[in-house]
Formats: sequence, C-alpha cells, structure tokens
Amino acid sequence: MERAIPKRIHIIGSVGSGKTTLAKMLSAQLHIPCYELDNVVWERFKTGDIRRTDEKRDEYLNKIINSNNWITEGVHHKWVSPCFQNADVILFLDTRMSTRRLRIIKRFFMQKIGLEKANYKPTFKILKDLYKYNTVFEYRSKPEIFDMLNPYDSKLIVLKSNSEIINCFN
Repeated sequence: MERAIPKRIHIIGSVGSGKTTLAKMLSAQLHIPCYELDNVVWERFKTGDIRRTDEKRDEYLNKIINSNNWITEGVHHKWVSPCFQNADVILFLDTRMSTRRLRIIKRFFMQKIGLEKANYKPTFKILKDLYKYNTVFEYRSKPEIFDMLNPYDSKLIVLKSNSEIINCFN
C-alpha cells in the first residue's frame, strides 16, 4: 500500500541514533522545515546558551506544531506530547546501542577537529555524559517512550537500521 507523504513528522531516538541526519534529509527531500528540539529548549547565543523557561519552551513548540508542516527531532519525550498528538507520523529510531556509541565517539572527534558543527563546546565531560545518557536511554527512557507512544500506535514507525531509515518514505 502506498503511504501518503506526511506533512508533520516527529523523529525520536537516543543520542547518535540518526535523528538529525534523517530530519535534514527528509527536510530537503520533502521541502519541510525541521526543528531540533534542543534548540526549542535552549536559546543559542555566541556568549553561551540560555535555557528557556518551561512556558517559553512550550510556547515555541506550539508555534512550530501549529504550522502546516514540520519535522521535529530530539531525544526529549516528557514535554513533547503535542508533537505526538499532532504528527502525521512518528519515527522512532531504535538503532543498536553499539552503533550509537560509535557515532557519539565519531561525532566528538569530528567536532573537535572542526569538521562537524556543535551547539556546545565538545569536551571529554560532554562525551562521557552523552555516552552515559545513551545507556540510560536504552534501559530507562526507551521503555517510557514506548509506553507514551501506545495511543499513537497507528502512526508509529520503528526503524532499526540505516537501510530502513534511508528508505522510510521511498
């Protein structure tokens, strides 16, 4: 059965699962703006990032999801139920933890040598934190997210491999 091309897409997964890469690819392919949820949480300034209040964060998120088409992506799940509710499709990137770990390390070195942009200064502390968070995601956050996504089962697509991710709308 041919699937209609969605206009509102939410992508969720752990650090290093491929969310940003997929969001940018789909954005270019479908001509839909994409939004990193980290940038909804944080106001970015050259002098340093400032965390938005919950009210400002939610206001910004609502502005995004009230538009006609969007792609949101991030690891966040506790405050993004409006994305789940309003998305035409929810893509959960369930890549292997070992794959994500390698990507986290690769990204760190690419950022350190200036070949990849970072919204933060890549330090060994951040590398360690991302590596740890990846484990927490696997054993604590992922089950929570699947429970939260139960009501949206009809629009949930779980993607486990690069080939599934690349071919999700082809």
